[in-house]
Amino acid sequence: MGSFTKYFGLVLLMITLSFTVSAQQGEVNVDQDSDIDKLLEYKKDIKTTKIYTIQIYSSLDPDKAEREKDNFSNAYSEWPADIVWNTPNYKVWVGNFATRLEADRALVKIKKKYIDAIILQPKQEKK
Repeated sequence: MGSFTKYFGLVLLMITLSFTVSAQQGEVNVDQDSDIDKLLEYKKDIKTTKIYTIQIYSSLDPDKAEREKDNFSNAYSEWPADIVWNTPNYKVWVGNFATRLEADRALVKIKKKYIDAIILQPKQEKK
């Protein structure tokens, strides 16, 4: 009978201790440089062959296209902007989006200033 009492007491002690132990909760805050997002955009451009981009401007004049690219970069620094020559126009394309959903989300923001902006899926050469 004595060993049963010791065993029962030990089980009771373990149950009691398990209720008193509680997990610690913490919070992790990640503070990253804004250039990391830009780097990820450029990296997507290098590795992805199927991308989406947004065309915000088209003109016969390369100087006007350059000015519009600069205006866009000042207003929306989170997406890279490039000028692409596509006969006969110079077009300003922004962003390199891996999914259509990413492009749609960006288009909502960009349309506030560029109402004629459209999403394109340009053909890329496989590297």
